[in-house]
Amino acid sequence: MESSLEGRVLPVAGAAGGLGPTVVARLAAQGARVCACGRDGASLQALAADVPDIDTDVVDLLDPVATRAWAEELASRHGRVDGLVHLVGGWRGGTPIEEAPLEDWDVLSALLVRTVQNATQAFAPHLLASGRGRFLLVSSGQAQAPTHRNASYAAAKAAAETWTLALADRFRGSGATANIVVVGAIVTPAMRADSPAKDFSTFTPAEEIAEAIAYLCSDAAGSMNGQRLTLRGGA
Repeated sequence: MESSLEGRVLPVAGAAGGLGPTVVARLAAQGARVCACGRDGASLQALAADVPDIDTDVVDLLDPVATRAWAEELASRHGRVDGLVHLVGGWRGGTPIEEAPLEDWDVLSALLVRTVQNATQAFAPHLLASGRGRFLLVSSGQAQAPTHRNASYAAAKAAAETWTLALADRFRGSGATANIVVVGAIVTPAMRADSPAKDFSTFTPAEEIAEAIAYLCSDAAGSMNGQRLTLRGGA
């Protein structure tokens, strides 16, 4: 899946989360100009210390005005925007569907759906203008095969996937693409370091996800639009 991303301007939303550092490092290593976004400035500063030469921006993607301002500022700063990688996550669940607090839906729909809506509306014009714009959503197998103890989470993930596939339809014929990377439980380098004896064989390695995202952001994946790339390993 090796493909150069030299010079591409690639914002990463949710960059300081568990998966973010691995994705940011991989994109930067392939030559992309990574613009890392999150709500916690301290976490972004720590990320920038580990991955030099990236931009960092504190943005709340639940604020549509702030999100549009971020997109416009990036386009002004760099002259264009070539992609958007959406890593914003969150989880609530674990109880039988008949007992699940419906307030979980309010939290998850904001984190997993509204942030996608705000971000894609803000960035779609720039991705279309790029001619090779890329939108990537990291999703879960729960969206296609929900379990009753994760009903709200699964429904939110399914809604985010549907929105992404609709965006892919908007991009059809433009050179821009929107795709989904479906993963299971994620294992990061930090998790392995913290629990060296734990069996992570059924988890999806963060490194594999980062490699898939880098590929989908490249010219090599230019014909992939509206697709799900599944990385669930032994899950």
